[in-house]
Amino acid sequence: MLSAADEWPIHQTSEPIAFAGTDRNFYDRYFFNGYTADASVFFACALGIYPHLDVIDAHFCVLRDGRQVNLHASAPLKGERMTLSCGPIAIAIVEPLQKLSIRVAGESGLNAELHFEGRHFPIEEPRFIHRIGTRAFMDYTRMTQNGSWSGCITLDDERIDLADGCMGTRDRSWGIRPVGARDPQANPDAPELQFFWQWTPLNLESGSVFFHLNADGKGEAWNTRAVFARDGAGRDDLVEGSGVLETSLVPNTRWPAKGQLSLTFPGSDMERLELAIEPIVRFQMRGLGYTDPEWGHGLFHGSERVAQDVITLSETGGADPSNLHVQMLSRISGDASGLGVFEQLALGAYAPLGLKDAFQPAS
Repeated sequence: MLSAADEWPIHQTSEPIAFAGTDRNFYDRYFFNGYTADASVFFACALGIYPHLDVIDAHFCVLRDGRQVNLHASAPLKGERMTLSCGPIAIAIVEPLQKLSIRVAGESGLNAELHFEGRHFPIEEPRFIHRIGTRAFMDYTRMTQNGSWSGCITLDDERIDLADGCMGTRDRSWGIRPVGARDPQANPDAPELQFFWQWTPLNLESGSVFFHLNADGKGEAWNTRAVFARDGAGRDDLVEGSGVLETSLVPNTRWPAKGQLSLTFPGSDMERLELAIEPIVRFQMRGLGYTDPEWGHGLFHGSERVAQDVITLSETGGADPSNLHVQMLSRISGDASGLGVFEQLALGAYAPLGLKDAFQPAS
């Protein structure tokens, strides 16, 4: 099956680009978030393609004054791997690895024209490979980059211009994750559901800090990394190290209440960095399809479908499984200051935080 992508010298196998190996869970995704300097506006966007499911979907969200407006779109991919638009949401690559744009031509008063510029060369995170029993659960690569935003958002007919100081993070990931309809056949040797994830891309005055942790139920890491990137850092200027993130939970939820990030970068002038993370705004990741029962990634909606919904944060319960995955816009203080995101998803047991079963909230 030939497609427009076959004109580009990007083949990875002997087959046309439309075919991505043999695993039905293969995906390719763009993710963005952004926030104003005064933390009054938070926005996020995601676009994913699922070659074996022949589906593309996209989401755009704006959070302001405790109200999260989510725009969703889904359509058949028709084998075109170079498609970067779905419904009213489109992404443009202006300068690979440095500049991208988002355009949203939505309904019900939601539109956007946004431009992202990286602060440094993207970091490549360690390859994520994880099995549940004998079955591959994850096998993917991700690159991450902090940057600045310009442009505007129109929400409820009010124009929001993004002034200097609007920062955020974008990532690109591709490989295998659970996508589309759930496999109806259970794995007889699989243990109880358990997944723990923390991610802290921080925009500091002095540069960018990245820390992430995937850990088992005992708290032992199976994937983690810490990186510091000064503004303008190239591929060979990124400083790698290690980190420990101590955190607590908001009562009766699995959302992070605060964090203390201790980083070590041996052999650099950033030998140690102690950062306090204070959440101030909560963003529900289901607005981007994560853990959402209706708009989960790769689900087939027939022909093209577009919808919009609203999440009122004060009415959002922390015990609902679809609300467990969050990004907390946070103020950063300590050895450096700035703004950043503290993302967390805790499913199942996690001994360091006293979590004992699949969805039990913190006491």
